[in-house]
Amino acid sequence: MANYLKHILLVFLVWHLSHDVLLAQEPSVIQGQVIDSLERPISDVFVLLLPDSASTLTDKKGRFNAKYIGEKPTKLIFSHLQFETLILETKDQNTFNIKLKEKTQLLSGVDIQDKRFGETPEIGNIEISAKNAYTLPSATGDFSKVLATLPGVTSNNELASVYSVRGGNYDENLIYVNGIKIYRPFLVSAGRQEGLGFINTDMVGNVQFSAGGWQAKYGDKLSSVLNVQYEEPKTNNATVNMSLLGGSLHFGGINKKGDLNYSLGVRHKNSQYLLGTLETNGNYLPKFTDFQGYINKNFGSKTKLGILISSAHNNYLTLPESQETEFGTIQASFRMSTAFEGSEQLDYHTNQAGVVLSHAFTEDVISRLTISGVYSSERENYEVEGAYLLCDVNREPGSNRFNECVTIRGVGSNYSYGRNKLEAKILTVDQKNEIYLGDDVLAFGMSWDYENLDDRLQEFAFTDSADFANVTYSVDNSIDIQSHKLAGFAQYTLNSANQVHTLNAGARINYWSYSGQLLISPRLQYAYKLGTQKSTTLRLSAGLYQQHPFYRELRNREGEINPKVKAQSSLHIVGGMDHHFLAWGRPFKLTTDLYYKYLWDVNPYDVDNIRVRYFATNQANAYAYGADFRVNGEFIEGTESWFSLGLLKTMEDLQTGDGYIRRPSDQLVNLGIFFQDHLPNDPSVKVSVNMLFGSGLPFGPPRNDTYRNSFSGDEYYRLDLGFSKSFEFENDKTLIPNTLWLGLEVLNALGAENTISYTWIQDVVGNQFAVPNTLSARFLNVRVIAKF
Repeated sequence: MANYLKHILLVFLVWHLSHDVLLAQEPSVIQGQVIDSLERPISDVFVLLLPDSASTLTDKKGRFNAKYIGEKPTKLIFSHLQFETLILETKDQNTFNIKLKEKTQLLSGVDIQDKRFGETPEIGNIEISAKNAYTLPSATGDFSKVLATLPGVTSNNELASVYSVRGGNYDENLIYVNGIKIYRPFLVSAGRQEGLGFINTDMVGNVQFSAGGWQAKYGDKLSSVLNVQYEEPKTNNATVNMSLLGGSLHFGGINKKGDLNYSLGVRHKNSQYLLGTLETNGNYLPKFTDFQGYINKNFGSKTKLGILISSAHNNYLTLPESQETEFGTIQASFRMSTAFEGSEQLDYHTNQAGVVLSHAFTEDVISRLTISGVYSSERENYEVEGAYLLCDVNREPGSNRFNECVTIRGVGSNYSYGRNKLEAKILTVDQKNEIYLGDDVLAFGMSWDYENLDDRLQEFAFTDSADFANVTYSVDNSIDIQSHKLAGFAQYTLNSANQVHTLNAGARINYWSYSGQLLISPRLQYAYKLGTQKSTTLRLSAGLYQQHPFYRELRNREGEINPKVKAQSSLHIVGGMDHHFLAWGRPFKLTTDLYYKYLWDVNPYDVDNIRVRYFATNQANAYAYGADFRVNGEFIEGTESWFSLGLLKTMEDLQTGDGYIRRPSDQLVNLGIFFQDHLPNDPSVKVSVNMLFGSGLPFGPPRNDTYRNSFSGDEYYRLDLGFSKSFEFENDKTLIPNTLWLGLEVLNALGAENTISYTWIQDVVGNQFAVPNTLSARFLNVRVIAKF
C-alpha cells in the first residue's frame, strides 16, 4: 500500500512541476490574415489548431491571432460555409497569409459563387446564401420562401411573397436592393392574385436579414429589414430557367476594360396549372412578367455609379365556376356547394428605378447618393355572385346514403362588387456617409421622400342568407395624399483593439408633413466575443422603432378615411448568442435569440387572406415576446442546410375593457427546415427538402369585436420535395450550356389542406359556420436550368 502511495505522489509531483513549467512559459502566437480570391478579407473563418484543438475566428479584417503554450501545433484547418476548407501544415511558420477558394457547387444546376460585403455582418443579422434560393423547392420559386424557413418569420401562404416577423404584419418590413427601398403592389388582397416578389434570384449576390434590433441607418418600420445586394458579374454568363409555372432568362457580363458590368433578368410566371388545384373550379388566367436590370460603372478607383431599373406587369383574370368544400368532424360533417357567376379582372403595373452614386474622397471617407422613384398603376374590377347550399353529410359507412347531403341547413348567395384604382408616385433622395476612424466607423445621412397617392375605393358586398339580405360592406370614397417625409440618422460603431467588443449607438429622426408628427428613435447594439477562441458571440440590442402610417393604415375596416392616425411605436429588446463549432470536421453555427417588444399607439388590424384591414385608430397597446433558434451548416458535406424553431406570444389591448387578446399574427410555434442531400458517390444527384409547420392563427367572425380572434385555426404544415440531376459539359460553343440541370418537384407532398381564410355562413336557425378556404393541393412541377 505504501508503494502505491509513493507512485501516486511521484506522478502528482511530476505533473505539478510540468504544469508550473508550462504556466511559466510565455504563450506563443500563430497569426495571419484570410482573404478570398479577390483579396478581400473574410470574417468569421473558423481556425482550428491541431493536435490540441484550440480554435479562433477571424475578425472583420480577416485577421486571426491564436495563442498556444507548449508544443507548437502541426496543422491548421480553415473552414467557412461559403469557402472550401483548407488544411495547412505549420512547419516553421508562425505567420500565415491564407487565400480561400469560393465554393462552386452545382446546387440545382447553377454554380453561383457568393461574394461578400467586405465587412463583418452587422450585429444580429443573418446572412443568407444566394444559391439556396435555387435549391429550395417551392410553389412560386420566389426568394421570400427562403425567408419563411428562418426563425421568427411566418408565411402561411405558398402563393404569396408576403411574410410577417415576430408578431408583426406584412406592411412592417423594410426591403432594400442595393440601398434602394423597394415597394410591392398596394391593392393585392389574395395570394393567388400576386405575381413574383421584387427580388430576382438570378441577380442576387448577398443577403442580410434582421428580425429586430437593427441599426439606426435603416428606415422606419416596426418588424424587419431585408438588405439585398445584386451581384456585379466578373465574367460573361447567361442562365435559362424553365418550368411548368414559368421561367426566367438572365444575362450577366463585363466589358473588356473591366470598369462596366451589368446584370439583366426577365421573369415570367404563369400559375394557371397550380391554381387549378384550388377548391374553386374555373378558368384562371394569371400572367406576371417583369424585367430588371442592374448596371454598374466604375469611374477610376474612387467613384462608382449603379443604376437599377425594374418594370413589373401583373394581369389576373378569373372566371370562377363552382366550389365544393367539406368541413367539420366525423360526428358533425358539413358540405357547402357553391355555383359562381361573374369575373375578376385585376391589373397591377409597377415601375421602379434608382441611381446610386458612390465616391471615396479618401480611403476612409465614403459618401453615397441615392435617387429613386416608383410609379404604380393598379386596377381592380370584379363582380362575382356565388349561390351556395349548406347541408349535413351522412358519414355512416353502412348507410345507403353514405357521403350524401341528408339535411339542408341553408341556401343563399354572396355578392361582391369592386371598382378600385390607385396611382402612386414616390420619389426618394437619400444621402449617406461613412468615415472610418481606425477600427471604428462614423455613419450619418439624411433622406427626403415625396409621396403622391391617389386611391379610389368603390366596393359593395351583401349576403342573402336565411331568408334575409344583409349588406356586409359598402364603401365609395377616394383619398389623395401629397406629402413629404424628412429623415436623418447618425451612428457610431466602436470596435475594441482585440475585436472582442463591438458597440453601435445611433438615433434616427423622422418627420411626416401629413401628420405633422416628429419621431426620434435611439438604437443600441452590443456584441462580445467570448474567450481567446472567439467562437461564441453574445449580443444585446435595444431601440425604438416607429412607423408613420401609409395610406392603407388611414382606412378603417369600412373603408372610411381617418387623417388623424399617428405613427405606431415599438420598443425592441433582443438578447442573443452566435456559436461557431465544428462537427464531423465541418463548420456549423448555432444562433439563439430571446426578444421582447412593447408597442403603443398601435393601429389594430384584421387579416383576410393577405389583405390587412386596419381599424385606423391608435387605440391599442400590444406586446410580443419569444425565442428563436437556428442551427445551420454542412450536415451533408458541400451543401448548407438548417433547422429553425420560433416560439412567439403576442397580445393586444384595444382599451375596450376586454383586456389583452391574441393579435392576428399570434403563432405559438413556427418550424422551418431546409435540408439538402446527394448520393454519396454522385453529388450531381440531389434531393432538397423544404418543410414548414406553424401552429394555428386566431380568427373570428368578421366585424364582430366581441368574438374577434376568439378561435384558433388549424395548423399550417407543408412539405415540398425537389429531386435533381445535373450535367457538366466542357465546351467553348456559345449555344451549348456548361451546366444542364433537370429537376422534379413534388409540391405539398403530404397533400395538406391548409386554410388561408374563412367564409362565414348563417343557417336557417341562426347558427354561424366558418367555412374554410384552402390553399393549393399536391402538384408536380418539372424544371430545367441551363447555364452558359
